[in-house]
Amino acid sequence: MIRRFSASLFAIAVLVSAVNIVGRAQSQAVLTRHVREAVVNGLAPAVGRLPETQSMRLVLVLPLRNQDALNNFLKELYDPSNSSYRKFLTVEQFTEKFGPTQEDYDAVIRFAKANGFQVVGTSRNRVNIDIKGSVASIEKAFHLTLGVYQHPTEGRTFFAPDREPTPNLGVQLWHITGLDNYSIPKPALVRRDASVPAARSNATIGSGPDSSFLGSDMRAAYYGGSLNGAGQSLGLLEYVGTDLADLNTYYKNVNQTNTVPITLLSTDGTSTSCLASQGCDDTEQTLDMTQSLGMAPGMSSLVMYVGSSDSAIFNAMATAKPLNAQLSSSWTWYPADPNTDDPYFTEFAAQGQNLFQATGDSGKWTSGSEIWPADSEYITGVGGTDLDTSSAGGPWSSETAWSDGGGGISPNKRPFLRGR
Repeated sequence: MIRRFSASLFAIAVLVSAVNIVGRAQSQAVLTRHVREAVVNGLAPAVGRLPETQSMRLVLVLPLRNQDALNNFLKELYDPSNSSYRKFLTVEQFTEKFGPTQEDYDAVIRFAKANGFQVVGTSRNRVNIDIKGSVASIEKAFHLTLGVYQHPTEGRTFFAPDREPTPNLGVQLWHITGLDNYSIPKPALVRRDASVPAARSNATIGSGPDSSFLGSDMRAAYYGGSLNGAGQSLGLLEYVGTDLADLNTYYKNVNQTNTVPITLLSTDGTSTSCLASQGCDDTEQTLDMTQSLGMAPGMSSLVMYVGSSDSAIFNAMATAKPLNAQLSSSWTWYPADPNTDDPYFTEFAAQGQNLFQATGDSGKWTSGSEIWPADSEYITGVGGTDLDTSSAGGPWSSETAWSDGGGGISPNKRPFLRGR
């Protein structure tokens, strides 16, 4: 009897040990980096922790499958000599070939629910899962602490994880978006210092008020009115909504009419409204629209993708119905890991979507500066020029690239890795 009882205890001990081993085997790091360098090297002193009861919204991002095959496919897709040249995939085709499996996607959803999270959004390419939960649930599920730190270069605090997330999940995640607010997205527009007297515009032959250049002037200069974007659609990345009344005011002031339908699309519940009466500034958003509509007044649609994270916005662009072949962004931010958005960028490429990113008006690139995501090798960075036309609203005459702004180094250099 004693021998049998001892044997039973031994069996239970072995079983418990085996369970612990399995648990440790399933606890694995996420494939991209989340901890900020300023936290690691002490440049951002800790000043506290986020309240355990605070609710947060995260995006669990799954990695793409068959990465080598995807890389080979993209090479063939953009090789004019290959039979696969420009044979772009639909969202469904991309998901079938390279997206996460339904089994893995379901496993992550079960993990989220089992750890007390509410699943508030899924995606048809099976890449994103939007969840809501308390800080306590996040810290327990991902084995980290969400601390509050003093920002090393800005007069504010930020929250961030103290270590890399390691969920007890058999499926390895690509990224968890929303674990920090170290870098707040900013529009590329640089405003004049209000304390400095207004400078006189150098524009002399634009057709707008005070001889300023309009979007229609750019179109006339480059295309002579022969192209108007007919049959094309455009998606604009915006971290803040807009007030379409401001767009209407612009068209009234320049004596033009807009006929392109505009859709304001929230990608994660972020408000699409931005009213001056409520202290919201939509200057960048309105500029994005006026320049785009001026260049392509005949396009079929313009969609403003409004969201609070790059993961939410880019994935919405990659899975829209119908897809926008042209995408544009005039906002900059600095991810903890430069590979964070690669799944979306490669899906854009496979589906024939072109993302153009402004490189900014804040001066030429120098060591320690960042112009993300213009630095990514998967997208097209767009700088600035000084344009001369033959007359107001007339054809192109000459053009000079900016020598002291809107530029950068080779995308492979990844400059934002330094000190970030």
